[in-house]
Amino acid sequence: MILVTDSGATKADWRLVRKDGTPVERLLTEGMNVSSMASDAVLGIIRKAAEAFSQYSGDISGVYFYTAGVVTEQIRHSLTAALKEIAPKAEPEIWDDLTGCARAVCGHAPGIAAILGTGSNSCQFDGKAITAHINTGGFILGDEGSASALGKLFVSDLIKGLVPKEIADAFAKDHDSSYAGIVQKVYRSAGSPSGYLGSLAPFILEHYSLPYIKDMVDGNFRAFIDRCLRRYEVEKYPVGIVGGFGCACRHIFGPLAEEAGIKVSGYISEPVEGLIKYHTC
Repeated sequence: MILVTDSGATKADWRLVRKDGTPVERLLTEGMNVSSMASDAVLGIIRKAAEAFSQYSGDISGVYFYTAGVVTEQIRHSLTAALKEIAPKAEPEIWDDLTGCARAVCGHAPGIAAILGTGSNSCQFDGKAITAHINTGGFILGDEGSASALGKLFVSDLIKGLVPKEIADAFAKDHDSSYAGIVQKVYRSAGSPSGYLGSLAPFILEHYSLPYIKDMVDGNFRAFIDRCLRRYEVEKYPVGIVGGFGCACRHIFGPLAEEAGIKVSGYISEPVEGLIKYHTC
């Protein structure tokens, strides 16, 4: 058996499967960013998984762990030791989440992978490793095309009185639209600012038929296409899209990509299914 784990910021999906890909057990835990979270918190989540899979520990021959924040060898060594608690006989393979997304959508073939979720990211992949990567910049400096970037565009207009009244009034019915409330959520709340901004995407998309919103949504995706995807060999390789936001907007993003001469090979909401296929085929 092998254990494949895909961890984002909010959720980690642990899949224990047989070597032919047949499912055995699944566990959902809190997500991890191993460079920004306290090490005790990360180890606590891994120990929770070790307890859940304890009856299989001697039968697990491979551990493939994908998570955000794998940026130093010290982090990698710490994770290796912790994952050994789950599968003592296996030598864990630890990869960053972008590599996971590339393997999930490209498999063993060359291609371009694009993450369109709360945040955004992208890379070019040769079938084994990432060969080119445009820095994302996060929700302050970048994340073009993402749900959080869209939310930022909307509230930036809202606080300046630039949102058409009918849309602003509709937003105020279910959201705190006050300047103080928005600033509190973005700058002072204990939660994730990008998570708050991204949470506004469903409301915005509900009003896509309105010209103001359509221009905003399309402009957000065009910025990602122009500032990120065009930096890769899109004339040579297709682009695979990963992320719930990208999947929800495929009817919008697809035509914009085609308009830019970019071929989209497919959309997947979560990469773990593709990763299971990658490690079992």
